[in-house]
Amino acid sequence: MKKSFFVLSLFFLTALAFSDEVKPLYRLPEKSPVSSLDGDSETEVFLVGSDNGLFRVTNRNSAIPLWTEGRVDQLLSVNLPDDSGIIRSSWLMRTQKGIFYSNDLKNFEERDNGLPFLTIKTFKEGQKTLSLQIQELKDISVNPLNNSEVVTATKDSVYYSNDAGKTWKDLGSMSKNSPGVKAVAVATLEGQSVVFMAHPIFGLSYIYPDKIKAGWTDIDAGFEKMPSLTSSDELADILPVVRTNADGSVYTEIYISQTYMPRIYRLNWQEKKGELIYTGAEPTDVTDGLTTIDNVLLYTRLEGFGAIDLDSLQSPGTPSQERDWHEAFSSVPGMINTAWIPQSRSGFAHGLQLNELWLLYPGTVNSPYAEIANGRKSIYASAYQCSFPEGVAKFKKAVKDRNMNSIVIDMKDDYGFLRYDSHDPLVLEKCSTSGYAIKDLDKFIKEFKDEGIYLVARIVTFKDRSLSKYKNGKYAVWDKKLNKPWMGIKGYDDVLDENGESTGNKETAYYDEQWVDPYSEEVWEYNVAIAKELVARGFDEIQFDYIRFPTDGLNLYNAQYRWQDKGMDKESALISFLSYARANIQAPIGIDIYGANGWYRSGTRTGQDAEMLAEYVDVIGPMFYPSHFEQTFLNYAPVADRTYRIYYYGSFRNTVLCRNRAIIRPWVQSFYLNVSYDRLYYDSDYIKKQFFGVRDSLDRGYMCWNNSGEYGTTPPDIGETETFIGTAAEASREFRKPAIGDKMKPLYVDSDVSVLDSILYPYREEETTSFRPFLKVMP
Repeated sequence: MKKSFFVLSLFFLTALAFSDEVKPLYRLPEKSPVSSLDGDSETEVFLVGSDNGLFRVTNRNSAIPLWTEGRVDQLLSVNLPDDSGIIRSSWLMRTQKGIFYSNDLKNFEERDNGLPFLTIKTFKEGQKTLSLQIQELKDISVNPLNNSEVVTATKDSVYYSNDAGKTWKDLGSMSKNSPGVKAVAVATLEGQSVVFMAHPIFGLSYIYPDKIKAGWTDIDAGFEKMPSLTSSDELADILPVVRTNADGSVYTEIYISQTYMPRIYRLNWQEKKGELIYTGAEPTDVTDGLTTIDNVLLYTRLEGFGAIDLDSLQSPGTPSQERDWHEAFSSVPGMINTAWIPQSRSGFAHGLQLNELWLLYPGTVNSPYAEIANGRKSIYASAYQCSFPEGVAKFKKAVKDRNMNSIVIDMKDDYGFLRYDSHDPLVLEKCSTSGYAIKDLDKFIKEFKDEGIYLVARIVTFKDRSLSKYKNGKYAVWDKKLNKPWMGIKGYDDVLDENGESTGNKETAYYDEQWVDPYSEEVWEYNVAIAKELVARGFDEIQFDYIRFPTDGLNLYNAQYRWQDKGMDKESALISFLSYARANIQAPIGIDIYGANGWYRSGTRTGQDAEMLAEYVDVIGPMFYPSHFEQTFLNYAPVADRTYRIYYYGSFRNTVLCRNRAIIRPWVQSFYLNVSYDRLYYDSDYIKKQFFGVRDSLDRGYMCWNNSGEYGTTPPDIGETETFIGTAAEASREFRKPAIGDKMKPLYVDSDVSVLDSILYPYREEETTSFRPFLKVMP
């Protein structure tokens, strides 16, 4: 297995990481060894926001908790009037619990009036509880010329405030049907306030928030597209920058970066198009977290920072104090997201705001079971065949012959039938067990464990014909028109009378699917009980499939969810279920998603918002099957390497989309489908190139799918150094391998707060002692 790079792993700073050959952006000014807050502004503090809250980092790199109610995603230093009208340095935070304001870093005021909330259902000891939770906020930005103007966004809508977040106005979005807002900004252009938003599919749009009946206008020109695709690739960040003319007057420019391509643009507002000012050397990289300092645009990228002089458009080098920042970040528990670096430690003439800092440590996957789940290379084993000794022997040999180390096997299949001998009374009350179930599960598990094979139990969750029939459809998705369990209709035929005249229509075919209600806490309990039993009996990992709502059927509008509590929607249903699963399953949890939902930041129709779901699971398995994409998708020269490209880019994009909170372990197409590309290219190399794509992108494992369990065409796994068999440019060893990078967050070494720090930073120091045990826990 590739070297471990997760939560409990030791981090070694290499000489290369801070090489003297890297040109420093600026040298740190001469200063005394310590600095005091006395008589200084509140911005002269080192602040770090992580998944565990907001922390102040002392000069000796001890972390003092300031706010620990949830994850802190973004921190903004702003100048706002206090109650007496005096402009003061203050702070706005985008957090897991909403937007917060503070002018003293002691008191934090929630500013969510007008923002949307989700109703979350908690189920514990047979009792349900409903509570409100702020919808996930994707970004926050202030107008640099008027910090009272603020914008934020959910996946569906942009929200604008002209009173520093005290009240919010819903501006909608450029797409009513496809969620996925990534970035927002507000600026003063030509004397008017303009709000911008970026969408993963539809590009850049703007709106005038003060206009009556204002609408969004798209800007597509100038932004790069992936070859063969028709829309510009996702835009990562939008930054308004105040510039100064020769006569001293000021104006605002807009800078925009792309998420998966190393590209940065300056917006030509007059011509409404992006103008490329930076292209990175890698075929895929991240340019996000845009900020400015001293006429230099600074951005966060994988494993470091980059910079562009806004006049020369040349890179002046990298920050001279970067090593000091890493040492400070190491003291803060949890995944690092955002920071304010004070002037005394920035290396510049001013303080510095940094965002998307998880990118610095792409080798650290931020989930509790990531180390266990890493590097698993699996085949899907037929549960039917494994009900016979010959099948067990077949799949053990298939794994070993291919240098793999894992199997995925149905324990609850696509029809809801159990494929094992359950002992749990709750499960036995509601289940139907297949006649081809594994008769002795404990023996089956031992046989594979003796061979060192990692076992993943696939549980088909909300598509469940068996459970949908329990107690006359108690848990079924209901057809409100026909008053019976709902089934998706494929088509209708006309009903003709004796004269050949149509008198109506009738269903001609149904989808072979029956669904149970994803809102039902008893459905959750049933599936999690199966998972808990399987873990207790020896399975290493649980994989929930069909974690979504039904999507197919001309009668979809008739589907009724009778367990839906007031205020809940698809998003809150899936959050509630996975939160329940996470609280009750002591093992790695995986989910399967559509390939498109791993490629784009959108959970359209299914509720499968991968960015959201990554918060609750350890593994995500996108189905990037080349046969399932449009046959022109990435079908450019060399065409034979299309399967490599889909897995190379797809695995990378899904990891970045989820901010590295889960292992992306894609399903590999180990089956033939009668489509044009497969007819030309499907063979062993077709599959092997998928392996190469995953290796060169992430090298964290994959799963081979063949529904019949036949792997004669599937080649052995490839090694870390094996040479790619095609000619795709992305496979060149001149590019970073793996493309995501492998630098890890520095290991936190606890140290007591010094007496000197206590004198220099007196406020809230008393919290340190009680918080010390928490700081000893690795992020």
